[in-house]
Amino acid sequence: MEQVLDFAKRLLLPHCHFHGVYLDGTMGNGQDTLFLAENCPESLLYAFDIQEEALFQTRTLLAKHHLAACLIRDSHEHLDHYVKKPLDAAIFNFGYLPNGDKTIATTADSSLSAVQKALSLLKDTGILVLVCYPGHPAGAEEAKALENWARALDASAYNVIKYDFINKHQPPFVLAIEHRTAKKSADTDKIDMDSKTES
Repeated sequence: MEQVLDFAKRLLLPHCHFHGVYLDGTMGNGQDTLFLAENCPESLLYAFDIQEEALFQTRTLLAKHHLAACLIRDSHEHLDHYVKKPLDAAIFNFGYLPNGDKTIATTADSSLSAVQKALSLLKDTGILVLVCYPGHPAGAEEAKALENWARALDASAYNVIKYDFINKHQPPFVLAIEHRTAKKSADTDKIDMDSKTES
């Protein structure tokens, strides 16, 4: 079985292509930004973090691989101030900067605001991937708020999945939200109607 971060990246891959628009809402140490930069060539890539250390680490990592992205030192809840074009895909890897100051972490309110804004920018075929960490009190509150929000999304407009390990105590988990196209919705509705007719 894949770990949550590997699964999150596998979900992103089908949406990676040339000349797209992508978002890493939680830059951290730059691994997700690097992944998108490597797999989405000649694309517009935005990455957000409030810590200068995160920007330094990410800038250094991208330079090592001769890649670039638009690195923004600001809260992801303000992403709509910078991102104006529809998104092909977005990822948020919540929590705190690895090996950084653990008193600085994402919060339920700002994270919920950010993902709502990212979802509003998502293309019809786009995907929004959220990696949640309920293993500490603030993370648990954040994860619960995000999962409740995702569960309430209109099923006719979005496909939502949760990936986690149910035999572990408060493990990290992935929420993925795929914007359904009109054709997909119509096909699914037709299957539902056919099923009802057969029964």
